[in-house]
Amino acid sequence: MKPHAFVAMPFGTKPGHDGQPIDFNRVYAEYIEPALAAAGLAVFRADREQRAGDIRTDMFQELLIADLVVADLTLDNPNVWYELGVRHALRARGVILVQGPRPNQPFDTYTDRKLRYGLLDGAPDPATLDDDRRALTEMVRATMTSSTRRKVSPVFQLIPNLEQPEWRRLLLAERNEFSTAYANWSSRMEVARQKNRPGDILVLADETPVRALHLEAKRAAGNALLKLEQYELALEQFEQALAVDVDDKSSRERKAVCLGRLGRYEEAREWVRQLTTDYPRDAECWALAGRVEKEKWIGRWRQPGLTPAQMHQAAADEDALLAEALEPYRQAFIADPAHHYSGINALTLQLLRRHCGAAVAQTLIDNLVGGVLWASLTAQERDRRDYWARASYAELCLLVNPLDSVRREYGNMVAAANGDWFALESSRQTLTLLRDIDFRPLETAAALAIVDREIARSGSPFAPRQVVLFSGHMVDAAHREPPRFPAEQEAVAAARIGEALDQLGVGPGDLALAQAASGGDLLFLEACRARGLRLRPMLPFEEPEFIERSIVPASNGEQWRERYFALIAGLDEPPRIMPSELGELPRDARGIEANAYERCNLWLLYTALAWGIEKVRFVCLWNGGGGDGPGGTAHMYDEVRRRTGRVIWLDTRKLW
Repeated sequence: MKPHAFVAMPFGTKPGHDGQPIDFNRVYAEYIEPALAAAGLAVFRADREQRAGDIRTDMFQELLIADLVVADLTLDNPNVWYELGVRHALRARGVILVQGPRPNQPFDTYTDRKLRYGLLDGAPDPATLDDDRRALTEMVRATMTSSTRRKVSPVFQLIPNLEQPEWRRLLLAERNEFSTAYANWSSRMEVARQKNRPGDILVLADETPVRALHLEAKRAAGNALLKLEQYELALEQFEQALAVDVDDKSSRERKAVCLGRLGRYEEAREWVRQLTTDYPRDAECWALAGRVEKEKWIGRWRQPGLTPAQMHQAAADEDALLAEALEPYRQAFIADPAHHYSGINALTLQLLRRHCGAAVAQTLIDNLVGGVLWASLTAQERDRRDYWARASYAELCLLVNPLDSVRREYGNMVAAANGDWFALESSRQTLTLLRDIDFRPLETAAALAIVDREIARSGSPFAPRQVVLFSGHMVDAAHREPPRFPAEQEAVAAARIGEALDQLGVGPGDLALAQAASGGDLLFLEACRARGLRLRPMLPFEEPEFIERSIVPASNGEQWRERYFALIAGLDEPPRIMPSELGELPRDARGIEANAYERCNLWLLYTALAWGIEKVRFVCLWNGGGGDGPGGTAHMYDEVRRRTGRVIWLDTRKLW
């Protein structure tokens, strides 16, 4: 999605300060619009000034949510000043001022930098036009890449504690084009989130109705990938969110989590240090600092092949790191005594210090027990379905209560999970930590057995060993010139695809992703089915349209149709249909629809990457031709290679 520029300016021909007419439509068409387009922005203009007291809602909405507003102050036009004032009042940055020749400077913007452009006979001066456009393009690029902390609005400069409203609060009461597009988009995002489909979220994140939504979209994508433990790809999403708003607290927190999980402890530590400096009384930030230090402590002693007794001793040797992990959790619980998560972690780590031989005052333990008991029970009173409150209370019982209490409360906890595998797995990770360090072995084993039993009932989500992604040519229609995939070469293509799969060692437990067009796609899926892979065809159109556009036109199209139906009949779930899952094709600023095949290939690529780049194997049956846009075979090839995934290119120029 391109960033949006809103242009506030006079329209038509208006008399200048010297009485000579100025053609502002030419100023827009020859100067402003080309300069903004060269900077990569989609351009919108305010409507005609005759609508003075009744600004059209779509245009007013654009003024509020645009990434950039360009205001032409050549004339003292009341509508332009009104629109500039609205922007300055609601947004701290994203304004550029331009003007043609005028005898004086407006007082309110006297000190603001303005780009001046030349006029000759009421139109852009041909002698300076190229330089004027170039200067505006350069300023736009500099403005768009400048820090989000830089305030341009004089309102926000003069009132330093004034906070920008969240963009959602800038939605107009009257239904308009933007709010409709946003409602449709956000509904798709929510469905994808609930189904835990990060590939869908990543596609939708690239298709936000306006760039202002990138922040929310990238956060959603990052959170979905965090849930799947794909930390590298999740980190990319949070960094892209921070490129939109460097101060976004949620993205800063999640970036620190990713860094910690990737073992980049020093970076994570510095990241959370900045957070606790900026938010010194925020329990979440302090708990995050504790989490980073705790992961570093665990990483120092938890080694494969060691017995619990050996790990117990190794953990005892890292008491200084354990103390550093404990303190931020204690600070978090002090900042917010209702924050049971930080309280139970502070208590657990204190008891583990004692377990490892350190001297810990009983009074401190007792105070934490009482605090966690109150925090977790009151949280349950507020919401009886709060799994995490029940998890904190169950962990408290494991730490200090008899075995019967442990069994009872862990039973209550797993019941509250309601089959949420990811929540149960998070609790299991805590229990395996206690098991590995040999803490209260009977109680820990009992709790772990209860959680493992519930996880087995819930059924862990399918996690493929390898994800084999395919893109390739369709079989030529009859008499295609020049030929690309002649029908008589089907056997050669099928043999080479089979050899590629055997080279990768695919089999049951692997996942195959492809469209299902006649030719390369169906040959690939048939070969994968013969080798026991789980198949997931993903179609760019509703099935009847897909068959008519991507199967029947091939040579022997009816035979390919029958092969398609035979393949689909053997699937454990139906093909995923792009319009049903992702909605209608997005349109660019000119109203031109995206290419459905390219969008579907991008959908396939993101779905594969969401399982982890180390699992992705890309097979392409391709002539190396250019012209592929984002999501085409060339893009998929380059993206997988860039991320160091494995690629097998079956070059059709060498096959026949």
